[in-house]
Amino acid sequence: MKTIVVVMGVSGSGKTTVAAMLAGTLGANFLEGDDLHPRANVEKMRNGTPLGDADRLPWLRAIAAEIDRWRQCGEAGVVTCSALKRAYRDIIVGDRPEVALVYLRGGRDLIQHRMAQRHEHFMPVGLLDSQFATLQEPDADEHPIVVEIKGGPAEIVADIVRRLKS
Repeated sequence: MKTIVVVMGVSGSGKTTVAAMLAGTLGANFLEGDDLHPRANVEKMRNGTPLGDADRLPWLRAIAAEIDRWRQCGEAGVVTCSALKRAYRDIIVGDRPEVALVYLRGGRDLIQHRMAQRHEHFMPVGLLDSQFATLQEPDADEHPIVVEIKGGPAEIVADIVRRLKS
């Protein structure tokens, strides 16, 4: 089984909920990748401005550094990161064989509904279209575990654990 898991998807796909449950199930460290965003990024998103590649680069490097720290210490971990583009995933997963990529996939209407139910999150529903416009779904050569988000979190986590073990 891979020791480090990156849980990716657009905002509102359930990354935090699923990743926290997955980390608990695996007895692994948990990192909310959004916590590593520079303050300027959070303010941009809070104000409805989509991030560009240059905005994301320091954030992605910070996530990669934490993954590398876990690797060096031999620790298991689960981290959330939207990882919308292949180039972003190349930074945080790259050639790290012990890192598994889990993609939480869902339709725009379902995710918009979920986002509308959230409170106190910096990502407004208005940025969902920019997330889907940026999204490059993982290719087969990235060996993603693709999970449809129609089920509940416990069901999704059980599916991920089963697929990590296979």
